[in-house]
Amino acid sequence: MLNQFKLICCALQFLTRLPAPSFADFQPDWITRAARYYPLVGLLVGGLSALVLLAAAQIWSNALPVLLAIAIGVLITGGFHEDGLADTADGLGGGQTPQRRLEIMKDSRVGTYGVLALGLVLALKVAALAALPPLTAALALFSAHGAGRVAAVAAMVTGRHVSDPGNAKYKPAPDGVRPFEFLIALVLGAWPLFLLGPAGLAGAVIGAVLALLVTLTARRLIGGYTGDVLGALEQACELGVLLGVSAVAAQ
Repeated sequence: MLNQFKLICCALQFLTRLPAPSFADFQPDWITRAARYYPLVGLLVGGLSALVLLAAAQIWSNALPVLLAIAIGVLITGGFHEDGLADTADGLGGGQTPQRRLEIMKDSRVGTYGVLALGLVLALKVAALAALPPLTAALALFSAHGAGRVAAVAAMVTGRHVSDPGNAKYKPAPDGVRPFEFLIALVLGAWPLFLLGPAGLAGAVIGAVLALLVTLTARRLIGGYTGDVLGALEQACELGVLLGVSAVAAQ
């Protein structure tokens, strides 16, 4: 149990800026072993964002509660996954060879493709959530954060990490995620979708499709995934969940 607690803390430290205890016996491999708990951290981020949405909805009735909720999520994570989305869009959209695409992803500057991808995804999230009643929107946001991290772990267990381990943003390179770890992640991250009924099923399907599209595109253009690609497909899955729920449960 102590080891599992350490892995949860490791996942919390890696994916968010929330305070978490450090351990003197930390091992770099813990970041990969902690992947089973990434969706749990996602639900924490989504839960805090959902609470902000519900609280703000008591004061405002327009899109402002949704914007505040999304802003809190970005603050908690430090824009970790959003940064991956922007870098992936720049790399896959702007490079002509796999090596050049990887070089662009490592560049801290954001280009046109990254700005457009990030702006459009955030705008679509806001629009999808704003079309829902506050309680449904809060549950959808909570569910989307968990599902997005499940998608990232799925890519880690089925794909190949293609960045140079010495220069990768994600250290150590996330190789070696085991199937049983993915199953744990799936159970931890997917259950809230069942609370949404048919809307949750629609969200799961669209989220999985969008994440798969990002995964397959990255596999075709660079031969696998990087830490940035994991962030991009997490965001794609989040968006898909929100679009699916909104399509079924919108006012």
